[in-house]
Amino acid sequence: MKVSEGLFGVRSLLSYWATPRELPPQLTWKYASEPELLSWRIKARNYNTAVANGMFIFMLFFTLALCFIMYDVYEGTDQPWRTLSCVFFFCLMAFTVSCMTHQRMNFAYRFTASGAEFCEWKNFPEWALRFLTCLAIVTAILFACMATLDRDASYLIYAVIGPAKVMLLRASMNSKVYRDLQTEFHHRTYEWSRFTLVVVDKKQTLVGLEFCWYDDYMNKDSLSTAPLFAKRREFDHLLAFFEERLPHVPRVARHIDRDD
Repeated sequence: MKVSEGLFGVRSLLSYWATPRELPPQLTWKYASEPELLSWRIKARNYNTAVANGMFIFMLFFTLALCFIMYDVYEGTDQPWRTLSCVFFFCLMAFTVSCMTHQRMNFAYRFTASGAEFCEWKNFPEWALRFLTCLAIVTAILFACMATLDRDASYLIYAVIGPAKVMLLRASMNSKVYRDLQTEFHHRTYEWSRFTLVVVDKKQTLVGLEFCWYDDYMNKDSLSTAPLFAKRREFDHLLAFFEERLPHVPRVARHIDRDD
């Protein structure tokens, strides 16, 4: 019984991380007064995941190679600090790279009789600032302990320089310019008549809605496909929903760009 309760708690926590709780105050539904026909919220990677995953694997192997080089360079360092420093460096770099290659955007979709509304937003990762603060504290404590155990005062220099560099990184991330780069809010509204095609991408388990819009820069009409990010088990349900709501709109099977 306790094992099942623990698994349920883990699933609940993962679900909390995977699903945004509510719309931020910067975004509101245009047709909020109308009853919804279908709605859902999800966190998804709105970019080429194959390229990102390949980059992540490459960086892991590159970091592992650096760790072996570090291990040879620190040949004069006593164990276990020699091994711990390499393990700490690998974990830190793997975490940093994963944050870059596995970023997720918040998506919320709402369909009513008047049309469709898509909200996208990315909040500033406050957890990263907390992580860097904790990292600076742990680094200072670690080097202080090494100075005490090895009776080497040079570690005290690292106990100051290491956390100082981490806090400088934290300060740069907390700047207004960086916060603005890491924060996005978008709200798009479409009438049902604007959709010209239902695109089905079975390989990615994605459904897309093609719509026409006027390109002011090119001075002509253009077509774009809005990918609808959803859980894989909802794929067939979405197809059935659009079959009912858009019976006269043709359906085509092809690749969907996730960042369209």
